[in-house]
Amino acid sequence: MKEVLKNLDKAFENRIRLGIMSALVVNDNLDFNSLKNLLGLTDGNLASHLKTLKKKEYITYKKEFLNRKPNTNYFATNKGIAAFKKHINAIEQLLK
Repeated sequence: MKEVLKNLDKAFENRIRLGIMSALVVNDNLDFNSLKNLLGLTDGNLASHLKTLKKKEYITYKKEFLNRKPNTNYFATNKGIAAFKKHINAIEQLLK
């Protein structure tokens, strides 16, 4: 049991960060507004959780302009995908 608990990642204990990673793992990328609408969050709330995941190097982003408007797309990194899968596997082990 201790080994399983070691595989849980504190970054994903928050439901919003878990939701962000879930969305980014199953999609190639999502822009800020898509994530905000999907998760039902405010700009500030989403931005703070994205910042936490970025610090852990679990996500990255690309900024560009579309029709003169800024657009930021977010991507799960390989490190983030591996950490997320490890976390989900640990939860599945706990449920068995």
